[in-house]
Amino acid sequence: MEGFVLGVGSAIWLGILTSISPCPLATNLAAVSFIGKQMGRPARVVSAGLLYILGRVIAYTVLGASLIAGILSIPGVARFLQNSMNQLLGPVLVVAGLFLLGLFKLPSGRGNFTAAAQKRLENHGLLGALLLGCLFALSFCPISAGLFFGSLLPLAATHQSSLLFPSLYGIGTGLPVLGFAVLVGFGAHWIGKAFQKVTVFEFWARRITGGIFVLVGIYYCLNYQLKIW
Repeated sequence: MEGFVLGVGSAIWLGILTSISPCPLATNLAAVSFIGKQMGRPARVVSAGLLYILGRVIAYTVLGASLIAGILSIPGVARFLQNSMNQLLGPVLVVAGLFLLGLFKLPSGRGNFTAAAQKRLENHGLLGALLLGCLFALSFCPISAGLFFGSLLPLAATHQSSLLFPSLYGIGTGLPVLGFAVLVGFGAHWIGKAFQKVTVFEFWARRITGGIFVLVGIYYCLNYQLKIW
């Protein structure tokens, strides 16, 4: 039970960390800009923020559930994961941790597709916020791809949770956007200071999380592969 609760908290935290990482933060800036255009009534701004989160949750849940269910539906793969997940999790966590620490980077190739799509969605009101959440969730950059495919999916597969963990991850990615949307709705002059603090927080949070991943991964390797502990 404790392991499951820790997994739930980890899924939410990975989502938050994804949302405030540099590349996703840029897309969230665009999302906040879009949501801010709903200003005039704070309740409408908050509603747009909630729909944006819902869009992210839907996208991550459908993608995560499809991938995990597809993997677990193959008998041989399912048995392999059940018997060897702890052995696999160690190296995966080490690699994910090194990635978060910035010791190696993946190439980034983002075009102008999301910007063009955002302009089209601006005329769709609250529905546009929902669709924008789906769009930005699927616009993976190296950091978000590493956290989702390299950390969230193995975590979900370990707990055999194809729906809950991707959903919680999606909620986590949307929470910072909702917070910024509230700031826009009730006091736009706070937004600059908030982004500066988030940038500093993300710098340390990503590195602390990366260090924890590496240490836990080393423990798993020593315990389940080398049988030292």
